[in-house]
Amino acid sequence: MKKNLIFKAASIAVAGLALAGCGKSSSAEDTKDDGKLMTVTLFDEYANYQGIQPGWFGKLIKDKFNIKLNIIAPNVAGGGNTLFDTRSAAGNLGDLIMVNSSGGKGSRLAKSGLLTDMTPYAKNLKYLQKYKTPINALNKTLGKKSGMWGIPTAVSTQSPTTPQDGSDPTFGPYLRWDIYKEIGYPKMKNMDDVLNVLKEMQAKARQKTGDNKIYALSLFKDWDGDTMSAANQLVSWFGYSGVGNVFAKADGSDNQSAIQTNGIYEKMLQFLNKANQLGLVDPESATQNSDAQDTKMKRGRVLFSPVAWTKAGYNTGANVNVGRGFEFAPLTSLQSFSQGQTPNGQSFFFAIGSKAKNKPRLAKFLNWLYSPDGIYVTRGLFNGTAGIKGWTWEMKNGKPQLTSYGNEIYFGDNNAAVPAKYGTGRFSDGASQMNTTTVSNNDIDPSTKYPYNPDLWPATQAKINSTPVAKDWVAHMGTDTAMEYVKKHNNLLVAPGASYVTPDDSSQISTLRSQIRKQIVNYSWRLVFAKSDNDFDSLFKKMQSTVNGLDYAKVLKVDMQNAKEQQKARVQIVKDYKDKN
Repeated sequence: MKKNLIFKAASIAVAGLALAGCGKSSSAEDTKDDGKLMTVTLFDEYANYQGIQPGWFGKLIKDKFNIKLNIIAPNVAGGGNTLFDTRSAAGNLGDLIMVNSSGGKGSRLAKSGLLTDMTPYAKNLKYLQKYKTPINALNKTLGKKSGMWGIPTAVSTQSPTTPQDGSDPTFGPYLRWDIYKEIGYPKMKNMDDVLNVLKEMQAKARQKTGDNKIYALSLFKDWDGDTMSAANQLVSWFGYSGVGNVFAKADGSDNQSAIQTNGIYEKMLQFLNKANQLGLVDPESATQNSDAQDTKMKRGRVLFSPVAWTKAGYNTGANVNVGRGFEFAPLTSLQSFSQGQTPNGQSFFFAIGSKAKNKPRLAKFLNWLYSPDGIYVTRGLFNGTAGIKGWTWEMKNGKPQLTSYGNEIYFGDNNAAVPAKYGTGRFSDGASQMNTTTVSNNDIDPSTKYPYNPDLWPATQAKINSTPVAKDWVAHMGTDTAMEYVKKHNNLLVAPGASYVTPDDSSQISTLRSQIRKQIVNYSWRLVFAKSDNDFDSLFKKMQSTVNGLDYAKVLKVDMQNAKEQQKARVQIVKDYKDKN
């Protein structure tokens, strides 16, 4: 998860400078490779790590390609566009580049001369040719009539109506199941029921431990964008996702303004406010960062999460084997938003910088990232892919399964020491720090006939369901996985996986958007901590008045159109996939 980085109006001038300083996209000199150890600078808008790639993944790519990967991460270097603008102005964003093409950024990069046409290097590379269709689709959005200027991430061979989620839906009520069990598995039909359950769970947990700093909810501001991230995650419980200041329903049936009275965003802010009035929200929420909140989750001081990925931090072997753990809880009114598989990939893409050396080697490296071996290790075990065959996983009786070391990482300590053969340090530190998925983890490996994602392997599922927590969950819910449950009870709403990219804002809209974003986010946090329902209503009206005074209607018109275009793209990708299959 991360915030989308929007290319500022000032970058237009930057692109012009870069264009003036760059020559042709390839030359005879570019086709050479000196074979020497090469430090490759990767400018990566998705990474949460900066510096040389360490550990086992670092050793793997050094052994295979004789490269060291030096990651430049705007997320770590203060966020925003400063680093991007500075490096662009110098005419060299990186040897390798991974950025979001939304907001016109991709097309301006392609036109500025900062990217390399990879066509000469990719023509004999098996996997870049295999994904030529999504690559061509991306390059059309970049405004290039010919050439290979970028490679989209998260490409898939599966239907765009197939959920990307693994064994758990991404959005939904994830609770400390052991505490939920102790209070009698109360049924939840609506959001008021959720609050009642959380109130009872918090009281029970505090009574058991004597720790009055246990809270049902703990929030943070790190991921706020056009709106408040904590509220956005709850919005997705009801089938919506954000397009700027619009919340668009996955099936195209509704598009709502973020400031709409009685709209889905206001309702989720009301839920958070009611939770706070009940004393269920960590009072440090407005000042802590995501790391602080994550630490509290791991220590058992948070009882609820609106998303699936946080459960892994608490559900260690030490906890689940003694009956403690987070699991999905049923909510009758849930319509969990699920992103469909993206045959044409998503808006983040890889590229080779125009000033890079040894471009053939870089193209081979990118090709490998899209190969089965690359897919298995790009994110590393514990992050949805299986790691290195023979080390963390193996084939047994014709089926993939984790090795003893893989099971130790997956179900126990992901910081276990790495054997000398595979490098040094701890496993999680040495996993790929690029923070990306080249090919969907749920796609099928042609050689094994099973998904790349070990969550979906029979042996892994059997082991997951063997713990006391999982056994109780399965017995109570009647299915083996949460995804099976939400499908069975029609609690899932899939948005077809179109690779829609929002167009560039005009300088006026960009300026207004920045001002409006700040006001909506600031007011949203004030609304969560409003002292009463009357205070909440008054503050919400003030937020509406404030942002409407900033020409909100102009920005909303743009976002409504973008939401409509996104829906058209979703309809079209379904049609295109059916036509080809």
